[in-house]
Amino acid sequence: MTRLLVASRNAKKLAEMRRILAGAGVEVVGLDEVPPFPEAPETGATFEDNAVAKARDAAAETGLPAVADDSGLAVDALNGMPGVFSARWAGRTRSDEANLRLVLEQVADVPDERLTASFVCASALVLPDSTEIIVRGEWPGRLVREPRGGNGFGYDPIFVPEGETRTSAELTSAEKDAISHRGRALQLLLPHLRTLSRP
Repeated sequence: MTRLLVASRNAKKLAEMRRILAGAGVEVVGLDEVPPFPEAPETGATFEDNAVAKARDAAAETGLPAVADDSGLAVDALNGMPGVFSARWAGRTRSDEANLRLVLEQVADVPDERLTASFVCASALVLPDSTEIIVRGEWPGRLVREPRGGNGFGYDPIFVPEGETRTSAELTSAEKDAISHRGRALQLLLPHLRTLSRP
């Protein structure tokens, strides 16, 4: 089975990607399962910039086909922020909880009807022959004022997907994988990943 390197050390993200890619016919490995190499900081202006830079580095350093994604929360009332800064919105060493609380503080005076937001995920697949495929998934919804639910990570506890009353953190893993921004992006990559496992 072809090994596919997911350029991430985030255990929750890796578990999510392994579930979504279970039918792709590839063995998903993370950065902690390959020899270490220098990882460039995320300095891109867009999710796509960051995703493809990480995937290029991973493929070049390991010789494996590599997938990387960059994802985040885009809040309309904050002009699309935190966006590419989602993981470090409250500072580089801050936690998911601190990031989430800062967003809630920043929208405290925004009326409920204007708390629209989307999760965005750009995924890049880079092959050893330098082929690059970049896709994007978006998951529209709205914010709630207090976190709810214990599933998921990041901003999931304050994000209610369009058509739902539950937060992303209240959905089961299977429900979330089927409709999330990462699930949508990876579904677009699946046809390309399946070709890797063909003789």
